[in-house]
Amino acid sequence: MNTAPYRIGIDLGGTKIETILFAPAGDVLHRERIPTPRGGADEYGAIRDAVCDLIQATRDRIPSQAAHTIGVGIPGTIHPQKQVVQNANTTSLKDRPFQADIEALLGRSVGMDNDANCFTLAEVVGGAAQGYELVFGLILGTGCGGGLCIDGKIHRGRHLIAGEWGHFAVDPEGERCWCGNTGCIETKLSGTGVARAYQRKYAEAITFEEIVTRHRRGDSRASDIFERFLDDFGRCVGGLISMLDPDAIVIGGGLSNVEELYTEGLARVRRYAFHEHVETPVLKNQLGDSAGVYGAAWIGR
Repeated sequence: MNTAPYRIGIDLGGTKIETILFAPAGDVLHRERIPTPRGGADEYGAIRDAVCDLIQATRDRIPSQAAHTIGVGIPGTIHPQKQVVQNANTTSLKDRPFQADIEALLGRSVGMDNDANCFTLAEVVGGAAQGYELVFGLILGTGCGGGLCIDGKIHRGRHLIAGEWGHFAVDPEGERCWCGNTGCIETKLSGTGVARAYQRKYAEAITFEEIVTRHRRGDSRASDIFERFLDDFGRCVGGLISMLDPDAIVIGGGLSNVEELYTEGLARVRRYAFHEHVETPVLKNQLGDSAGVYGAAWIGR
Protein backbone atom coordinates (compact mmCIF):
# COMPACT_ATOMS: atom_id res chain seq x y z
CA MET A 1 0.00 0.00 0.00
CA ASN A 2 1.35 3.43 -1.00
CA THR A 3 1.52 5.66 2.09
CA ALA A 4 3.40 8.54 0.44
CA PRO A 5 1.59 11.89 0.72
CA TYR A 6 0.39 14.24 -1.94
CA ARG A 7 2.75 17.21 -2.14
CA ILE A 8 1.81 20.85 -2.64
CA GLY A 9 4.50 23.37 -3.52
CA ILE A 10 4.17 27.15 -3.71
CA ASP A 11 6.80 29.41 -5.26
CA LEU A 12 6.30 33.05 -4.27
CA GLY A 13 8.11 35.34 -6.68
CA GLY A 14 8.19 39.05 -7.30
CA THR A 15 5.91 38.84 -10.33
CA LYS A 16 4.11 35.49 -10.02
CA ILE A 17 2.96 32.90 -7.50
CA GLU A 18 3.00 29.31 -8.72
CA THR A 19 1.48 26.17 -7.26
CA ILE A 20 2.14 22.54 -8.07
CA LEU A 21 0.49 19.33 -6.88
CA PHE A 22 2.34 16.02 -6.94
CA ALA A 23 0.57 12.67 -6.62
CA PRO A 24 2.04 10.16 -4.15
CA ALA A 25 3.73 8.38 -7.06
CA GLY A 26 5.40 11.62 -8.16
CA ASP A 27 3.22 12.58 -11.12
CA VAL A 28 2.34 16.26 -11.55
CA LEU A 29 -1.43 16.57 -11.19
CA HIS A 30 -1.87 20.33 -11.35
CA ARG A 31 0.06 23.54 -11.95
CA GLU A 32 -1.15 27.10 -11.88
CA ARG A 33 0.31 30.60 -11.86
CA ILE A 34 -1.21 33.87 -10.76
CA PRO A 35 0.27 37.39 -10.65
CA THR A 36 1.83 38.45 -7.36
CA PRO A 37 -0.20 41.32 -5.89
CA ARG A 38 1.93 44.45 -5.89
CA GLY A 39 1.26 47.89 -4.45
CA GLY A 40 -1.98 48.88 -2.82
CA ALA A 41 -2.71 49.86 0.74
CA ASP A 42 -1.92 46.40 2.14
CA GLU A 43 0.45 44.61 -0.21
CA TYR A 44 1.49 42.17 2.50
CA GLY A 45 -2.09 41.16 3.25
CA ALA A 46 -2.85 40.76 -0.43
CA ILE A 47 0.17 38.47 -0.93
CA ARG A 48 -0.66 36.44 2.19
CA ASP A 49 -4.26 35.95 1.11
CA ALA A 50 -3.30 35.10 -2.48
CA VAL A 51 -0.91 32.38 -1.27
CA CYS A 52 -3.53 30.93 1.07
CA ASP A 53 -6.23 30.99 -1.60
CA LEU A 54 -3.93 29.22 -4.05
CA ILE A 55 -3.01 26.58 -1.48
CA GLN A 56 -6.65 25.97 -0.63
CA ALA A 57 -7.66 25.70 -4.28
CA THR A 58 -4.89 23.14 -4.78
CA ARG A 59 -5.91 21.20 -1.64
CA ASP A 60 -9.41 20.93 -3.05
CA ARG A 61 -7.97 18.72 -5.80
CA ILE A 62 -6.76 16.13 -3.27
CA PRO A 63 -9.10 13.29 -2.25
CA SER A 64 -10.82 13.86 1.08
CA GLN A 65 -8.75 12.74 4.09
CA ALA A 66 -5.69 12.00 1.95
CA ALA A 67 -2.36 12.84 3.57
CA HIS A 68 -0.56 15.81 2.05
CA THR A 69 2.31 18.18 2.72
CA ILE A 70 2.63 21.88 1.92
CA GLY A 71 5.86 23.77 1.22
CA VAL A 72 6.36 27.43 0.35
CA GLY A 73 9.43 29.03 -1.18
CA ILE A 74 9.85 32.73 -0.43
CA PRO A 75 12.29 35.49 -1.47
CA GLY A 76 13.84 35.66 1.99
CA THR A 77 14.35 33.56 5.13
CA ILE A 78 12.57 33.14 8.45
CA HIS A 79 14.52 34.63 11.36
CA PRO A 80 15.24 31.69 13.69
CA GLN A 81 14.43 33.59 16.89
CA LYS A 82 11.93 36.26 15.86
CA GLN A 83 10.11 34.04 13.34
CA VAL A 84 9.69 36.92 10.90
CA VAL A 85 10.87 37.25 7.32
CA GLN A 86 14.35 38.67 6.88
CA ASN A 87 16.50 39.51 3.85
CA ALA A 88 13.51 39.74 1.49
CA ASN A 89 13.74 41.78 -1.69
CA THR A 90 9.93 41.79 -1.68
CA THR A 91 10.11 44.40 1.02
CA SER A 92 6.49 44.16 2.16
CA LEU A 93 7.37 40.74 3.61
CA LYS A 94 10.24 42.04 5.73
CA ASP A 95 9.76 41.73 9.50
CA ARG A 96 6.37 40.08 9.02
CA PRO A 97 5.39 36.71 10.58
CA PHE A 98 4.55 35.29 7.15
CA GLN A 99 4.85 31.61 8.05
CA ALA A 100 2.79 31.98 11.22
CA ASP A 101 0.13 33.97 9.37
CA ILE A 102 -0.14 31.36 6.60
CA GLU A 103 -0.35 28.55 9.15
CA ALA A 104 -3.03 30.37 11.14
CA LEU A 105 -5.19 30.91 8.07
CA LEU A 106 -4.78 27.31 6.90
CA GLY A 107 -5.09 25.79 10.37
CA ARG A 108 -2.00 23.59 9.90
CA SER A 109 1.78 23.73 9.67
CA VAL A 110 3.61 24.37 6.39
CA GLY A 111 7.26 24.14 5.39
CA MET A 112 8.81 27.43 4.36
CA ASP A 113 12.28 28.15 3.00
CA ASN A 114 14.30 30.49 0.86
CA ASP A 115 13.56 30.21 -2.85
CA ALA A 116 17.23 29.72 -3.71
CA ASN A 117 17.37 26.75 -1.33
CA CYS A 118 14.30 25.31 -3.05
CA PHE A 119 15.93 25.79 -6.46
CA THR A 120 19.15 24.09 -5.38
CA LEU A 121 17.36 21.15 -3.78
CA ALA A 122 15.26 20.61 -6.89
CA GLU A 123 18.29 20.55 -9.18
CA VAL A 124 20.05 18.13 -6.82
CA VAL A 125 17.08 15.77 -6.52
CA GLY A 126 15.84 15.84 -10.10
CA GLY A 127 17.89 18.19 -12.24
CA ALA A 128 21.36 19.08 -13.47
CA ALA A 129 23.15 18.50 -10.14
CA GLN A 130 22.05 14.91 -9.49
CA GLY A 131 24.85 12.76 -8.12
CA TYR A 132 26.98 15.56 -6.69
CA GLU A 133 27.66 15.65 -2.95
CA LEU A 134 28.30 19.36 -2.28
CA VAL A 135 26.33 21.63 -4.59
CA PHE A 136 26.03 25.41 -4.66
CA GLY A 137 23.05 26.81 -6.54
CA LEU A 138 23.31 30.33 -7.95
CA ILE A 139 20.31 32.45 -8.88
CA LEU A 140 21.14 35.13 -11.44
CA GLY A 141 18.06 37.14 -12.36
CA THR A 142 16.58 40.43 -11.21
CA GLY A 143 18.53 39.68 -8.02
CA CYS A 144 21.26 37.25 -6.99
CA GLY A 145 20.80 34.45 -4.50
CA GLY A 146 22.31 31.16 -3.57
CA GLY A 147 21.62 27.87 -1.85
CA LEU A 148 23.77 25.04 -0.54
CA CYS A 149 23.00 21.32 -0.53
CA ILE A 150 25.14 18.67 1.13
CA ASP A 151 24.35 14.99 0.58
CA GLY A 152 20.99 15.87 -0.95
CA LYS A 153 19.86 18.06 1.95
CA ILE A 154 19.62 21.83 2.30
CA HIS A 155 22.32 23.30 4.54
CA ARG A 156 20.89 26.44 6.13
CA GLY A 157 23.58 27.51 8.59
CA ARG A 158 23.39 28.93 12.07
CA HIS A 159 21.45 32.05 11.02
CA LEU A 160 19.61 30.35 8.13
CA ILE A 161 21.52 32.47 5.62
CA ALA A 162 23.87 29.85 4.15
CA GLY A 163 24.26 30.57 0.46
CA GLU A 164 23.48 34.31 0.52
CA TRP A 165 26.29 34.85 -1.93
CA GLY A 166 24.58 37.78 -3.64
CA HIS A 167 25.21 40.02 -0.66
CA PHE A 168 28.95 39.71 -0.36
CA ALA A 169 30.05 43.34 -0.47
CA VAL A 170 32.86 43.23 -3.05
CA ASP A 171 33.16 46.86 -4.21
CA PRO A 172 33.33 49.68 -1.62
CA GLU A 173 33.07 52.21 -4.46
CA GLY A 174 30.10 50.46 -6.00
CA GLU A 175 26.36 50.95 -6.09
CA ARG A 176 24.25 51.04 -2.96
CA CYS A 177 22.31 47.79 -2.57
CA TRP A 178 18.74 47.49 -1.27
CA CYS A 179 20.12 45.48 1.67
CA GLY A 180 21.96 48.56 2.96
CA ASN A 181 25.49 47.56 1.93
CA THR A 182 27.52 49.00 -0.92
CA GLY A 183 28.86 47.07 -3.88
CA CYS A 184 27.15 43.73 -3.29
CA ILE A 185 27.54 40.99 -5.88
CA GLU A 186 23.84 41.51 -6.66
CA THR A 187 24.58 45.02 -7.91
CA LYS A 188 27.21 43.56 -10.26
CA LEU A 189 25.66 40.36 -11.58
CA SER A 190 21.89 40.79 -11.52
CA GLY A 191 20.22 41.72 -14.77
CA THR A 192 18.95 44.95 -13.26
CA GLY A 193 22.39 45.78 -11.87
CA VAL A 194 24.06 45.33 -15.26
CA ALA A 195 21.36 47.46 -16.90
CA ARG A 196 21.92 50.23 -14.34
CA ALA A 197 25.67 50.09 -15.01
CA TYR A 198 24.99 50.65 -18.72
CA GLN A 199 22.68 53.58 -17.98
CA ARG A 200 25.15 55.23 -15.61
CA LYS A 201 27.95 55.07 -18.16
CA TYR A 202 26.09 55.72 -21.40
CA ALA A 203 22.94 57.60 -20.28
CA GLU A 204 20.63 55.15 -22.04
CA ALA A 205 18.09 52.89 -20.32
CA ILE A 206 18.08 49.43 -21.89
CA THR A 207 17.49 45.95 -20.52
CA PHE A 208 20.10 43.31 -19.81
CA GLU A 209 18.68 41.28 -22.70
CA GLU A 210 19.24 44.19 -25.07
CA ILE A 211 22.81 44.57 -23.81
CA VAL A 212 23.47 40.92 -24.66
CA THR A 213 21.86 41.27 -28.09
CA ARG A 214 23.88 44.38 -28.93
CA HIS A 215 27.09 42.77 -27.67
CA ARG A 216 26.57 39.81 -29.97
CA ARG A 217 26.11 42.24 -32.86
CA GLY A 218 29.45 43.87 -32.09
CA ASP A 219 28.23 47.06 -30.39
CA SER A 220 31.23 48.48 -28.51
CA ARG A 221 29.25 50.06 -25.68
CA ALA A 222 27.28 46.91 -24.95
CA SER A 223 30.46 44.83 -25.20
CA ASP A 224 32.19 47.09 -22.68
CA ILE A 225 29.46 46.45 -20.10
CA PHE A 226 29.03 42.78 -20.99
CA GLU A 227 32.77 42.09 -20.70
CA ARG A 228 32.76 43.71 -17.26
CA PHE A 229 29.81 41.46 -16.33
CA LEU A 230 31.73 38.35 -17.41
CA ASP A 231 34.81 39.47 -15.50
CA ASP A 232 32.75 40.13 -12.36
CA PHE A 233 31.17 36.70 -12.80
CA GLY A 234 34.62 35.11 -13.01
CA ARG A 235 35.91 36.91 -9.93
CA CYS A 236 32.85 36.22 -7.80
CA VAL A 237 32.35 32.57 -8.77
CA GLY A 238 36.08 31.95 -8.69
CA GLY A 239 36.16 33.29 -5.15
CA LEU A 240 33.24 31.09 -4.23
CA ILE A 241 35.09 28.01 -5.50
CA SER A 242 38.21 29.01 -3.60
CA MET A 243 36.23 29.33 -0.38
CA LEU A 244 33.82 26.39 -0.65
CA ASP A 245 35.34 24.05 -3.26
CA PRO A 246 31.95 22.54 -4.21
CA ASP A 247 31.55 19.42 -6.32
CA ALA A 248 29.32 21.36 -8.70
CA ILE A 249 27.71 24.76 -9.22
CA VAL A 250 24.31 25.00 -10.89
CA ILE A 251 22.95 28.29 -12.22
CA GLY A 252 19.31 29.33 -12.31
CA GLY A 253 17.36 32.50 -12.96
CA GLY A 254 16.84 34.37 -16.20
CA LEU A 255 20.54 35.03 -16.77
CA SER A 256 21.29 31.29 -16.71
CA ASN A 257 20.26 31.27 -20.38
CA VAL A 258 23.28 33.43 -21.33
CA GLU A 259 25.46 30.81 -23.03
CA GLU A 260 28.62 32.90 -22.68
CA LEU A 261 28.59 32.15 -18.94
CA TYR A 262 29.51 28.53 -19.66
CA THR A 263 32.34 29.39 -22.08
CA GLU A 264 33.96 32.80 -21.62
CA GLY A 265 32.56 33.16 -18.11
CA LEU A 266 33.85 29.74 -17.07
CA ALA A 267 37.29 30.58 -18.44
CA ARG A 268 37.39 33.61 -16.16
CA VAL A 269 36.18 31.58 -13.20
CA ARG A 270 39.16 29.30 -13.74
CA ARG A 271 41.47 32.30 -14.01
CA TYR A 272 40.43 33.75 -10.66
CA ALA A 273 39.94 30.62 -8.55
CA PHE A 274 42.80 29.68 -6.23
CA HIS A 275 43.84 26.55 -8.10
CA GLU A 276 45.82 25.89 -11.26
CA HIS A 277 43.41 23.36 -12.75
CA VAL A 278 39.84 24.09 -11.67
CA GLU A 279 37.54 21.28 -12.76
CA THR A 280 34.37 22.33 -10.93
CA PRO A 281 31.37 21.79 -13.23
CA VAL A 282 29.40 25.00 -13.74
CA LEU A 283 26.04 23.70 -14.89
CA LYS A 284 22.99 25.22 -16.50
CA ASN A 285 19.82 24.18 -14.70
CA GLN A 286 17.60 21.49 -16.20
CA LEU A 287 14.30 22.35 -14.54
CA GLY A 288 14.08 25.96 -15.70
CA ASP A 289 11.70 28.19 -13.80
CA SER A 290 9.97 25.07 -12.46
CA ALA A 291 12.85 24.35 -10.06
CA GLY A 292 11.60 26.68 -7.33
CA VAL A 293 8.13 25.21 -7.11
CA TYR A 294 9.46 21.63 -7.33
CA GLY A 295 11.82 22.30 -4.45
CA ALA A 296 9.06 23.94 -2.43
CA ALA A 297 7.00 20.76 -2.71
CA TRP A 298 9.92 18.73 -1.39
CA ILE A 299 10.40 20.87 1.75
CA GLY A 300 6.73 20.55 2.70
CA ARG A 301 5.33 19.30 5.95
